[in-house]
Amino acid sequence: MKFEDLLALYQKKKQKYGEETYRHITELLIEAKKIHKKDFENGETAVRAKSEGRIPDHEQSWRAFKGKNLEKLVLHIIKDEIEILGLKIIEGNALERTASSNLPKELNLVKRALLVDYGSFGHHLPDVDLIIYDPNLCAPVAVISSKVTLRERIAQTGYWKIKLGSDEITKHIKVFFITPDEDSTLTKKSPAKKGRAIVEVDTDGGYVMSEQIIEESDRVKMFDKFIGDLKRIVNERNKQV
Repeated sequence: MKFEDLLALYQKKKQKYGEETYRHITELLIEAKKIHKKDFENGETAVRAKSEGRIPDHEQSWRAFKGKNLEKLVLHIIKDEIEILGLKIIEGNALERTASSNLPKELNLVKRALLVDYGSFGHHLPDVDLIIYDPNLCAPVAVISSKVTLRERIAQTGYWKIKLGSDEITKHIKVFFITPDEDSTLTKKSPAKKGRAIVEVDTDGGYVMSEQIIEESDRVKMFDKFIGDLKRIVNERNKQV
């Protein structure tokens, strides 16, 4: 199974649910897993494992596929609306895996503006899935981590918010988390689970792609609020420039 297959499933959901499609991401992933398993069982890795008397591990393969492609799906969903705001969005790997000397000047400047200073241990990029930036200023506006559940990386996301916020050069960069929240960590505001507490205190916002009704707050909202919040950030930023 490839990302294009996942995207085709999403387009079918979009024809059915329209603007509410974001609520059905878990449903989409369940369908995708069945297709992925069929492809996996007939694939080279599984065939080789069986020939060696081993049980092929589909769950491990699916987790890797799901994690990698959820961020691509989020990118696909928000890309056009972000560009309408005059911004651009790229995958974090586009900067992480490419030497600065091989990047276009625009992305090279964005990369430099995202670096976290570790003193004598050098400067390093935060581990994020997506980067939103202003192409006119070549400046990062926000970063996004996108995971199926919060336990996968929410503490790390909070860590990067703290690191970015501790430096004058990077403190303006917003740190967001987008998730289907399959373990329902964000559902209740009180009593808050640990993951919800981290989102509320140590990020700039968490956005949920789920059919569940969540107790919203200033920091935790349904995914359909994301672009509106980003637009407000851009407008406030433009007033300060």
